[in-house]
Amino acid sequence: MDAKTCNESRVVRTSRVFPNDVNNHNTLFGGKLMSDVDMIASITAQRHSRRDCVTASTDSVDFLSPITPENSVCFESFVTWTGTSSMEVFVKIIAENLKTGARKIAATAFLTFVALDDQGKPARIPKVIPETEEEIKLHETGQERAEMRKVHRKNSKELATHFTTTKPWEK
Repeated sequence: MDAKTCNESRVVRTSRVFPNDVNNHNTLFGGKLMSDVDMIASITAQRHSRRDCVTASTDSVDFLSPITPENSVCFESFVTWTGTSSMEVFVKIIAENLKTGARKIAATAFLTFVALDDQGKPARIPKVIPETEEEIKLHETGQERAEMRKVHRKNSKELATHFTTTKPWEK
């Protein structure tokens, strides 16, 4: 299975911020941004693996600067690190003031996707080859994030054993 460059999975999408996209602070709803992040990241994952993929986790979404109706929002995503069947997708969100042209990193996100074979089981995927300084930095730190994800998932599963599925009104 041949390795692929980060650029081969890259997806870029730019959109406007409309009044129905903002909250009472006149900034983009976090949930709207998260939905858009998952959508673009899923395209990136499938573009890299050329297989059906599922979101295994949204590892982080960091809101760094508010996005307002004066901005366009550019989502750029690519695969940064791979395991056997899983891949880490990085999404960079850039807000651009449409009047001044000023651009800023408004948010960043890391998601993990798993590629599936025709029977719905995890499938092998190509390794990823970073080329740019940004890609190399993300790739070099990918193994550490993968290890943190494994610990977090283990802890989440353990914590879930303490939760009840009883309906609140039946307690």
